[in-house]
Amino acid sequence: MLDLEGTQLLPAERDLLANNHIGGVILFARNIHSKQQVCDLVEDIRRCSEYILIAVDQEGGRVQRFNQGFTCLPSMQILGDLIASDLDKGLELAKNVGWLMASEVLACGLDISFAPVLDVDRHHSSIIGDRSFSDSAERVIVAANAFISGMNEAGMAATGKHFPGHGGVVADSHLEAPVDHRSMAELEERDLQPFVALSAELAGIMPAHITFPSIDSSSVGFSKYWLQQILRSNIGFKGVIFSDDLSMKGADVAGGYIEKTEMALSAGCDMILVCNCPEGAREVLAYLERLEVKGCEKIATMRASKSLNWEQLNKNTRYQQTIKTLQQLTDTGT
Repeated sequence: MLDLEGTQLLPAERDLLANNHIGGVILFARNIHSKQQVCDLVEDIRRCSEYILIAVDQEGGRVQRFNQGFTCLPSMQILGDLIASDLDKGLELAKNVGWLMASEVLACGLDISFAPVLDVDRHHSSIIGDRSFSDSAERVIVAANAFISGMNEAGMAATGKHFPGHGGVVADSHLEAPVDHRSMAELEERDLQPFVALSAELAGIMPAHITFPSIDSSSVGFSKYWLQQILRSNIGFKGVIFSDDLSMKGADVAGGYIEKTEMALSAGCDMILVCNCPEGAREVLAYLERLEVKGCEKIATMRASKSLNWEQLNKNTRYQQTIKTLQQLTDTGT
């Protein structure tokens, strides 16, 4: 899975997307200036490859790539706090926000948003924080379960991140390689719980670029122990494992792009993400071509199962009411 330079496909990008080893595209804020434009871009992408998976990070709060013409989504921590104060009201809104987020993304023709965040945190991690529903594992589970239910109702598969939990380290893996010295027992008591409880509800999981040296010497996304023994065997997860972006500094512990790709595939990743580095993406693509790596059939399970178009969505009562509720939430600050 790679990214694109701008709001329209470049000739070189069309050639790349036609390559059988490209299985996905992820869109960023730079790829959109209007709803119609992103709809047109997605159609153009699909003309290059009928089966390509198209994704975005549309979590809500600080991480919302599509803004112009889209509903301003609250942070997941706001939803978690509402659940803590009013369980029924909070769970209903979490489900409706999951449905609304997914519906807007699907209305543009995409397949998935990489959501929800299952990290357990509030203020500790510099990169997670209010992206998390709560610093309570139990509350993360109930909130994320409702959110996932809403996503699924809209027709979108859910991807939990960042396995086995990014909430225990301050460092941002985009900028450095975080190390977490906690034991497996400590992770099982807290961070791992959402992934265990929700594994059957998740079609995809994205591992963190974090090393837990007291458990395994390899960073999670490059570790057979984490991905095959813990995630596949012990937890029983059967869905798609996406690598986190291999251009992040946290991934550099594995070496260059070829080394990172080799280790991620060997560890058990089904799809490799290389973003914001066209040279790295081409290097990985050439490597996959040389090895004639076969595609992963499971990735098809991540494609949109249904959707409403924008005209249908704007007339939808649930959509209108959820936007109204979110506006009231913003106006009251609760």
